[in-house]
Amino acid sequence: MSSLSVFSVSTPDIPNKVLNHLEDITSTLAAVGVRFERWQAVAPIKPGATQDEVIAAYKPQIDKLMVERGYVTVDVVSLNDDHPQKAELRAKFLDEHRHGEDEVRFFVAGRGLFTLHIDDYVYAVLCEKNDLISVPAGTRHWFDMGEHPHFIAIRLFNNPEGWVANFTGDSIASQFPRLED
Repeated sequence: MSSLSVFSVSTPDIPNKVLNHLEDITSTLAAVGVRFERWQAVAPIKPGATQDEVIAAYKPQIDKLMVERGYVTVDVVSLNDDHPQKAELRAKFLDEHRHGEDEVRFFVAGRGLFTLHIDDYVYAVLCEKNDLISVPAGTRHWFDMGEHPHFIAIRLFNNPEGWVANFTGDSIASQFPRLED
């Protein structure tokens, strides 16, 4: 189940609130400029589907978002517990960073924890199957796929080069809860 835990930066062990209803999550994130919504596939996706098949299953939603926000590149990333570099990949995303463009992820399967540092608050967003999150350009955040990752996600970019991070050097990410497997 998707959830949102909101923390004060001064109390990383105790959330101010925990939300589990889509409407509550969506409205709370919208208030800080973050898009969160649920998508449904227009066609069934079979295990082992190719990138093109996955994208085709969500083509109307992807096309709408690309036109609306000017995204120029779309791809699919898939990671599971068998990946030989899972620990290195996890570590790469765990430090607080920003992007010069929106970070848009749609979870086709599995889950991941996006944690956003906005002003004096930290928003830990557990994204699961059918969740779309769009983190605005410049927002400080980190991502945890867990020790035993399992997710397939569609990514949309403004930059044809794809994921480019600017790390903040702040150790705040180490103070907040991680994704529990």
